[in-house]
Amino acid sequence: MKIERPRGTRDFLPEEMERRREIERKMRKIAESFGYREVMTPTFEHLELFTRKSGEGIVEEMYVFKDKSGRDLALRPELTAPVMRMFVNECSVMPRPLRFYYFANCFRYERPQKGRYREFWQFGVELIGSKSYLADAEVIILADKILKEVGVKFSLEIGHVGIMRHLLKPVGEERASKIMRLIDKEDREGLERYLEEIRVEDDLRDKIFSLVELKGDESVIDEAKEIVDYDFSYLEKLSSLLRDVDVDFTLNLGIARGLDYYTGVVFECYAEGLGAQKQVCGGGSYELSSLFGGPVTPSTGFAIGFDRVCEVCRVGEKKRDVVAVISFKGLESHAFRIASKLRDAGITAVVDVMERSLKKQMSFANEIGAKYAVIIAPEEVKEGNVAIKNLETQEQVVVAEGDMLKLLKFGE
Repeated sequence: MKIERPRGTRDFLPEEMERRREIERKMRKIAESFGYREVMTPTFEHLELFTRKSGEGIVEEMYVFKDKSGRDLALRPELTAPVMRMFVNECSVMPRPLRFYYFANCFRYERPQKGRYREFWQFGVELIGSKSYLADAEVIILADKILKEVGVKFSLEIGHVGIMRHLLKPVGEERASKIMRLIDKEDREGLERYLEEIRVEDDLRDKIFSLVELKGDESVIDEAKEIVDYDFSYLEKLSSLLRDVDVDFTLNLGIARGLDYYTGVVFECYAEGLGAQKQVCGGGSYELSSLFGGPVTPSTGFAIGFDRVCEVCRVGEKKRDVVAVISFKGLESHAFRIASKLRDAGITAVVDVMERSLKKQMSFANEIGAKYAVIIAPEEVKEGNVAIKNLETQEQVVVAEGDMLKLLKFGE
């Protein structure tokens, strides 16, 4: 009886892994070009790290377990909280701002569907220690560049949760948080019912719905000023800078984010070709340090849904440059020596380990898409030569072993 993989997980065969690693490599390179450095946190954490941030309700969406000492632990459902815990524990004396990036798997116990899995990967950054609009600008520019460089077609929407929070001050913090969560879920009917339940005045209700529907260019800021008495200069400066550096975006004041730790600018990127699960990146400014026992520290970050990016971009689809080292029986040690020489030169070399005939070795070389076969025959070995066959053109030449590398041409 076969054992199937757990629901909501996937196996990745070599071709897909090569493509995923190429996309990952590009993301890392871009983040590092901005001065971000990689960090890593444990795969599991104390459960309290996530419930303190998101409330007890999140437990239903997590993989939670007790260790042998009875401690409540959880597989990480995301990486912002672990990185901020690490910051509080390990980074108090490091110069600000801190620029961290991460790439790791996360786990959520939810219904699997297209673009949503129980084990998934996130690529993200955290810029810790700046409250300036310039920090938000840098993080948005970085997210925009990464998605463009890996070939995702997407739209970028930017909002500011501080505006709605300011409007909701009269209803109290707890009720405001629930309203924000309903807006985040785009549950208009639920929002209507809740506003009626807590007896929000018609004027405030109308302002809430008017603000949620504001979406467009910078002119929406002027419209928002008619709805709520708020200082929009931060959002205006950010928008101006992003336009100056050719970042294309839409202002969307209906982006709410249901989590209380978001403090200001928030943004989301939506990719073409993903259907309902189209969000590939989400981020914004937040404050979590004080929740985990550290000083109040403004931060900005984002997380990219790596699996969703891999579904819609074609980066990494390229022909493998492989050389098959083929030998007559009795010349296996020569084959391994030649293969080592190729590998030392940065070339992927495959040696037969099945003790197959020359004909079957050649057939296998074609099956794996090798570009060349280096053939080691008794006569060539005596003279210090090898035969090189181009499996695409079928041309074959005999050359001195020392000249072998000159004839292997890749990337053409």
